[in-house]
Amino acid sequence: MLPLVAVVTSVEGTTTPLSFIRAVLFAFARERLAAFLQRHAGDAEVAAQLAEVRRLAPGRPELQTLLHWMDQDAKITPLKALQGMIWREGYAQGALVGAVYPDVPPALSRWSASGLRLYGFSHGSAEAQRLIFGHSGAGDLTGLFSGFFDTRVGNKREPESFSRLAISMSQPPAKIVYLSDIEAELDAAATAGMRTCQLVRHDAGTRPSERHPNAPDFAGVALRMGFLS
Repeated sequence: MLPLVAVVTSVEGTTTPLSFIRAVLFAFARERLAAFLQRHAGDAEVAAQLAEVRRLAPGRPELQTLLHWMDQDAKITPLKALQGMIWREGYAQGALVGAVYPDVPPALSRWSASGLRLYGFSHGSAEAQRLIFGHSGAGDLTGLFSGFFDTRVGNKREPESFSRLAISMSQPPAKIVYLSDIEAELDAAATAGMRTCQLVRHDAGTRPSERHPNAPDFAGVALRMGFLS
């Protein structure tokens, strides 16, 4: 078996409680969306995302479309990008602090120090991931990561997305392990040739997979996958 060189981790339900994503971040973005668009619609970064919203939902007001997508928890890139911009303001103002499970920071530090390259892969934007890890209650963790991937790479339930990740990382899939709580994502990663481990967090109500190794935390992942604990 080829030695592991990289760990790709999901965020939602894996490094970060789902309750923080849904009850804190999503609510924060929804409450501030209309005012944010009014203030920043002329900014090039925001205007580009609104143009993409109009392309995807022509003839419908952008705000209405975005709120509808939020209600559906749609994994659509311009929505995720705009949410990330709103969260950026919130973190900068001190209104948000990124939540990570307590076992995550020490494990990431050990893995990085051992030479493993760490990456995030989330339905949320790459910026949203940097914000969570950069403003976490444990401090700035972004220096431990080699990069962050989002839906611009593809859907997390499609094997082609993980093939693109491996190409972007210049590594064969067999040298990469993917961590997630979602069985369908792990299936996609395994189909692409990656190793997998499911996080079964006690607070998430995750059903253990019969097709993938599982662990209750990041220390358990290291033991199951045979690298530093």
